[in-house]
Formats: sequence, structure tokens, C-alpha cells
Amino acid sequence: MKKINSNTVEETTFDSPKGKYAMRDRNLSIALGREPDSTDLDQRHPFDVEICRIPPGKAMCPYHSHSAQWEFYHVIEGAGTARDETGETKIEPGDAFIIKPGEAHQIKNDSDADLVFYIVADNPIGETCFYPDSNKWSVAIPERRLISSEAMDYFDGEE
Repeated sequence: MKKINSNTVEETTFDSPKGKYAMRDRNLSIALGREPDSTDLDQRHPFDVEICRIPPGKAMCPYHSHSAQWEFYHVIEGAGTARDETGETKIEPGDAFIIKPGEAHQIKNDSDADLVFYIVADNPIGETCFYPDSNKWSVAIPERRLISSEAMDYFDGEE
């Protein structure tokens, strides 16, 4: 058994160029030895676990749906909003929800404190994403590439 302490896992930072999107992430699965590019399930692991922190006034990422990926969220601290195809739902500590493949979603922190939650995702091989607000696709070929009629940047049409 490999054991880590999540408090010692380095937090990675993601900020969009114009500042609309931001998150701080502790990828527990990587710390436990997950090899994301491997096709061997012993190295890839069947799911990813992350602790995500969104600063006040930011969204985690653009509104999107996954072609095959399931995601489980569990809110630990703070408050925010989960957007889906039916609208926006307030989220707070203790709330848990699942996003299934094909369901567009976005997590936003519209509070004055950090929004912290666990994400558990199965990260299937060959996953693609669709961004309804900007009408683009993300396709792994093998790096992440966003396309419409030609290759474009991740934030094109979002900020």
C-alpha cells in the first residue's frame, strides 16, 4: 500500500490569461503514483482524486461536457454555484453531486472565501470535451487540442 498525506501534496496553479478562470489543485492520484498517459490500468489507476480550490470570484474552467467521463464532486469548504443545463444550483459544504458523460457543467465561486471540493473522475482513454458557450471541441491527439474548423487556444471564445 502506498500512503500519502494530502496536506503535503504540492498544489498546482491554473490561471487563465484574462483571469476569469482559476483553480488550485492537489492531485492525490498523481501523488499516489498514477501515470496519466499510460494505457496500463495498474499504472493509470481506474480513477483520479483531486482536491480543488477555486479562489473567490473565479470559475474553475469554461462550461463543458465530457464524452465519456464521470465526475463526482464533494464540497468541503466555502460556497459557490454549479451550472448545468437546467441552470445554476448553489453548493455548500457537505453537498455531493455526480456529473455523467454528456452533461455540460461548470463550477463557480461566487463567494468571498475559497471554494474547496474533492473531485473523483474516471478519466477514460480517448476522452473528448465539448464547450457549448464557444461551440468548440477538445480532442486528445495526443496532446490536448481544441478545434473548430482549425486549431484554437483553450480560452478562445471564453474570456
